[in-house]
This record gives sequence, structure tokens and C-alpha cells, in this order.
Amino acid sequence: MAITLVNPGGLPVIDVYRQVSVASGSKLVFVAGQVAWDADGVTVGKDDLAAQVEQCYLNVGTALSEVGGTFADLAKLTVHVVDWTPDKMPLLLAGIDRAAARLGVTPAAPATLLGVAALDVPEHLVEVEAVAVLD
Repeated sequence: MAITLVNPGGLPVIDVYRQVSVASGSKLVFVAGQVAWDADGVTVGKDDLAAQVEQCYLNVGTALSEVGGTFADLAKLTVHVVDWTPDKMPLLLAGIDRAAARLGVTPAAPATLLGVAALDVPEHLVEVEAVAVLD
């Protein structure tokens, strides 16, 4: 694997990601922000944050697979959530868990969660972008 995930001593351990990733591969992969569109461009899970998170993560998996990667190759995720408040965390985690179960993975790359005012269209509640490193 081109990615080694680390939780350094002196930093908190977060259940859903690691604090640091070390990349040793030679090919960088930048995945555009993925929203809750299916293959036909139809929004999945209108007004359902968990369903949209799940679809975003599935789309990241599809993008990685197309270039020979998997979630194990992720160096960094950035998650943008419209009108973020901490009470939305269970829905976010539920969506991640559902996608992980469907993909048979444990997404543990370092991640940044950002609250945003809006995304590309009003029905999109979340967008997930990714950086991966392949050997």
C-alpha cells in the first residue's frame, strides 16, 4: 500500500479517521467533489443527509476504482456539509457506515469536515472530495 495511516501520540484518537497519512506511492489521484448523484445525474436521498453521504462515498469508491484505487489508497478526504451543526453528526456517520458496509471498506483516511452555506444545487446537502496515492 502507498498509504500508511498514523495516530500520533499527543493528538486525540478519532474513531472515524486517523490524524496523519504518509504517502509513498508515485501516482497522485485527485477526485472532484462528489455529490449525491447516481450514474444518471439524479440526486439520491433528497432531504436525507445520511442517504446523500452514503451516495457521495459510493461515488468516491467508483471514481477510485476506475483508476485502479480503493479506499485504502486515500490520503485525505474533505467533507462539505450544508448548514452544518453538531447534531447532524449521527446522520453523517450513519451514511459513512452504510457506504463502508456496501463497499466492504473502512474509510479511515485523515478527513476535514467543513460547514458550508450552499453547494452546486439546493438539493445537495453534502459533497466529498478525495486525494489518493497509488503505487
